[in-house]
Amino acid sequence: MNILIILNDPPYGTERSYNGLRMAKALSQSDTHITVFLMADSVVCAKKGQKVPQGFYNIELMLNSVLRKGKILLCGTCMDARGVTDEEIIDGAQRSTMKELAQHTLDSEKVLVF
Repeated sequence: MNILIILNDPPYGTERSYNGLRMAKALSQSDTHITVFLMADSVVCAKKGQKVPQGFYNIELMLNSVLRKGKILLCGTCMDARGVTDEEIIDGAQRSTMKELAQHTLDSEKVLVF
């Protein structure tokens, strides 16, 4: 099964991206292919080198966990608007487009939006 998860919120300050990645991680435990598409403020979730207080969740580590069995795509327009460069994002995550998001939407059996 192909599942697309679309995140919109920043990595910290709300728990939407955190909860979306918790769902992605749980779904990746099954025989499911997960694609996570980061758009709007969620593109910052893929910024490498995050240092969070001890005991606090780390979105970068959660994304790396999803990458083991899935795909992380970032809206290129959203990256540009926020000054996030390809060199600043975690290894394995990829700049993408709305055209690719549309195709992944059509190819997926389920689409979840956080």
